[in-house]
Amino acid sequence: MDAIQDHYPDELAHCFGCGRLNEHGHHLRSSWNGEASEARFTPRPYDTALPGFVHGGLLASLVDCHGTGTAAVAAYRAEGRGWETAPAHRFVTASLRVDFLKPTPLGPELLLTGRVRSISGRKVVVEVAVTVGGTTTVRGEVVAVEMPESMRPPSRSTPAG
Repeated sequence: MDAIQDHYPDELAHCFGCGRLNEHGHHLRSSWNGEASEARFTPRPYDTALPGFVHGGLLASLVDCHGTGTAAVAAYRAEGRGWETAPAHRFVTASLRVDFLKPTPLGPELLLTGRVRSISGRKVVVEVAVTVGGTTTVRGEVVAVEMPESMRPPSRSTPAG
């Protein structure tokens, strides 16, 4: 599966939730499927809140990273270019809302689905749902903004691809 995170430049690929270069991170990988983005994640036994259930902070982290990845894909699509092209789009979170609808069981694979609600200049609003076996357990909204230049480290590489 080709994922947006695979195309983040090395200097922007260290995020705990989705950075491919963070050896301790979750390595979430978001791809585009029709009119929505998708990511799959299987929580590990230590990602627990209570025995048998996923920790809410982990779920919020997944919603956050899937939302910013979806925003990056939306920006490329709005420009009519592929996500493997430069300059790289990278988004950060301006606002994160997470609603825990039902306890999320620990063990089964989670499906995250992102839908772009709006794009306005540097801002993209993304709705994210987390489902397990067809049941939605978490809904979130990510307001993502294009990463400001002040946060970008000096480029040491070109985008992967």
